[in-house]
Amino acid sequence: MAEPDATTTFPLGRAPRPTTGPELGERVLATIAAETGGRSGGRVSATVDGADIPSLEIDLTGLVVSDARRSSQRTAVHGRERGTVGRLRVEAHPLTVESIPVDLRADAEKVPFSWVEGTDGSLAAELVEPSPEAPLVGTGRVAAPRTAVVAAVERRAAELVAGQGLKLTKLEVDLTSQGPRAVAVAVRAQLRKGILSATATGGARATIDDNLVLTLSDITATSGNPFVAALLAAAKGRLAALEGRRIDLGTQVPAGVHIVDVQLEVGDQLVLTARAG
Repeated sequence: MAEPDATTTFPLGRAPRPTTGPELGERVLATIAAETGGRSGGRVSATVDGADIPSLEIDLTGLVVSDARRSSQRTAVHGRERGTVGRLRVEAHPLTVESIPVDLRADAEKVPFSWVEGTDGSLAAELVEPSPEAPLVGTGRVAAPRTAVVAAVERRAAELVAGQGLKLTKLEVDLTSQGPRAVAVAVRAQLRKGILSATATGGARATIDDNLVLTLSDITATSGNPFVAALLAAAKGRLAALEGRRIDLGTQVPAGVHIVDVQLEVGDQLVLTARAG
């Protein structure tokens, strides 16, 4: 028999399916912890009516995600029954990802899914692809402190330059809003190798068009130090490959979910909002 698509299923332990809200809540929290490597925090409020879930509220406040991962286990399907989540809300104020406190809120209505029982006795909820006649309608908002995001970038940059035998002693990242769907990034890095130090600068621009395609442009990386300039020249091919790169944001969500608007705000908080319909 057909196998469930691992990219659109949410494991829920063992069959039979839960018949009460508290039981469903316990299973959802257990899966979130297992799939994200999370620890602490989180609560779920739910109601169950036969195969339907009239309301499902998932509060991930306090959750610390240490090693996000996706279950790869697949099994043949023994049985499948359709259901609908009447009102879904996922929020966190905040949860922590890579040491970044992330404020999250997402709301959706009439979310179709299927209860899927595997031949091995497993149970999962499988997303049913929305259709033009029954689209998924919802909104989402993700926000994080600018300083925390920059600090995370600095940690990652330090790891990258260490691989080149360099030490990152200082990193300045300047983010500038250029409209509701565009942001410019300017970077200035202080590098050290032994007793020698050098400065490298770089920049890029990211824009989202009306078709919700993200494009990277104006990518630069330069240094007045010959040694660092040589390292950057060696990476010129990789940088050139990024110039003009287009990322269709619509393909980054589950099949059938149609994102109709995306907005990006740059201030003390970096805020991304989206609407599906």
